[in-house]
Parts: sequence; C-alpha cells; structure tokens
Amino acid sequence: MTQHSVSIRDLSLNFGNVKVLEHLDLDIAQGEFIVLLGPSGCGKSTLLNCIAGLLDVSDGQIFIGGRNVTWEEPKDRGIGMVFQSYALYPQMTVERNLSFGLRVAGMKKDEIDKRVARAAEILQIGPLLQRKPVELSGGQRQRVAIGRALVRDVDVFLFDEPLSNLDAKLRSDLRVEIKRLHQRLKNTMIYVTHDQIEALTLADRIAVMKNGVIQQLSDPHTIYNKPVNLYVAGFIGSPQMNMLNGTLNGTTFTTDDGTVISAVNYQFMAPVSGPTKAILGVRPEHIVLGEEARAMPFSLDVEIEIVEPMGSDTLAWTKIGGHPVTFRCNSDVDIKSGQKAVIGFDAGRGSIFSVETTNRL
Repeated sequence: MTQHSVSIRDLSLNFGNVKVLEHLDLDIAQGEFIVLLGPSGCGKSTLLNCIAGLLDVSDGQIFIGGRNVTWEEPKDRGIGMVFQSYALYPQMTVERNLSFGLRVAGMKKDEIDKRVARAAEILQIGPLLQRKPVELSGGQRQRVAIGRALVRDVDVFLFDEPLSNLDAKLRSDLRVEIKRLHQRLKNTMIYVTHDQIEALTLADRIAVMKNGVIQQLSDPHTIYNKPVNLYVAGFIGSPQMNMLNGTLNGTTFTTDDGTVISAVNYQFMAPVSGPTKAILGVRPEHIVLGEEARAMPFSLDVEIEIVEPMGSDTLAWTKIGGHPVTFRCNSDVDIKSGQKAVIGFDAGRGSIFSVETTNRL
C-alpha cells in the first residue's frame, strides 16, 4: 500500500437497506490531484466523508499513507478538509480561525505562528489576518477555509465542492489558485464537484460516478475524448455530445432515417460482428462548416435552425437524420438562422456505443 497515498479496498456503505457505495476500489498516487465527479446523489461526497472518517463504512478498508485508518478518528487520519460552507468562527479574526485547531491540539505558539504565516503567504491573505469573516468577500472566506486545512501540514487534502457558493468570476479565480496551490505543495488532493469544468481543469485523473459506482477513472483527455459509456459521454461536455441513433454494420453507421455515415477511421475496442443497434456520438467542435466539410469522410447539406453567439465562438443548431445536432464555429463566421450550409465530420473522432449495453464499442 505504501506506493499509494490513499487506497480504498472493497468499500461499501449502506444506510439501512439503501446501498450508497458498493465494493468500491480506488488507488490514489502520492501527490495526485483526483476529482470525484458526478450529479447530486451519485455518492461522491459520501466517499469523501468515508475517507475523512466522518462516516463509518459498512465493509472494506481505507489506507492513508500505507496505514489502515478505517476505524480511526478524523483527527488521527492525517487529512485536512475544506467544506462547501466556509464554517469559520464569526467572532474570531482570520488569524485566530487559522490557528484555532492547532491551539486546541496544544501546539507551541512559535510553531503555530510559523504555520499561519506560511499559509497566509501561500494563499495571499496576509493583509486579512486581523479581519473577521464578516469583513471578507466570499472568495476571501474560502481562502481562509483552505488555509485552515493548510496549517495542519498534512499529506492529504479533501475538498467537498469548495467553490459551489461562489459566483462565476470567483469560481474561475479560485480554481486557478487551487491548481497553483497543488503545483506548489505537491500534496495529494481529492476534490468533489458536480462541475465538469472544475474537473477537467484541475484533475490529474477524474473518477466519474453514478449510483455509488465509478463509471470511468482516467485523465481528463481520455474522459472527454473516449468516454467508456453513454452516461460519461452525456455528462462530460458543454454543449453535450450529439447522439445519433442507428445501426452499425462493419465500418458503416446508418441512422434510423437512412443517412449513411462512414466509420472507417474509428478505432473499435473489440471486433463487432453483424448489424448492431448503436449510437454515434460526435462532439460539437468536431463538426466543421463550409468547404472544409466537403473533405470530411461524411458531409451533408443542412439548414441552420438556431444560432447562438457565445462571444469567442458561435453555436449553431441543425438536424442530421432527424436528430437535433449542434456544432461550434468561430465567432467571425457569418452564419444565420434559415441559411443553407454544408457540415461534415470524421466519425473516427467520435464515439460509438451499443444500444443494448450503453458501453463504448
């Protein structure tokens, strides 16, 4: 176990007759930033709370730094935790909030001062040390909450949706701060979120969860470009991956309305025998417009239905084989609703899933 910072073995958690986590295994390397991603109720925060010791597991074991901590108290596990709510003491200054846990633990004053100063420097909250939480912005409060975990000088940090209460600008700013913090400290970080942008930008690896089960565990590039099933494909990406229903026969995909799409460049995970009901998924940014489209393995004349200017780029809606399809193009492209256009793509850059199993083919 010593080669891993955190190891979870055959973990199960039940609330009465409800199975929340079932036979879950996960190894996290030393210094790795791993994100647990999924919608509400998928078990991601529950898993984090099990690692933290805030919930007693029904079965299985948890190792931190090679040590079995399954039944140890949270304070003895060598972790620092940052919650969604800042949970700061309103009557205390920032400095007192940062040092409170250390003072309760009986640490010497000079060591406390040293750790508080270090955390304040890293998080750039030195000028705020004598303020109280009511005098801070949301982003500053969350920095203090991170600092309170930081002063513990532990090997593993747990983040439970720490940016959910912030507006979009602050979320973006603090996301960069957390990434910079990880690059500087090289500590193991386990981060829970339902926000795919946070996951894709922060993680070394992402664990996409559904109903207490990890659907796919891989780096962001693989998760985005080669999702293992329909659930992961639909959850990752904004706007979502376009899905076309049809039949796969060899390297030819035919939509339900008879549109034929070549999949000759597609890398199948295993040979597919005979006609198979399938779903072809194509990312909006992989669909091209105009003359470039004619050179693609598949191209089609369409009518543009809706145009959504997004600033840096433009989203347009049309139909392929009766299915609504969105594609992305540069903002300087002149495109209007009702316009006739040609679009194209290479199915080799897409994803094909079995209708029966929903798994990637």
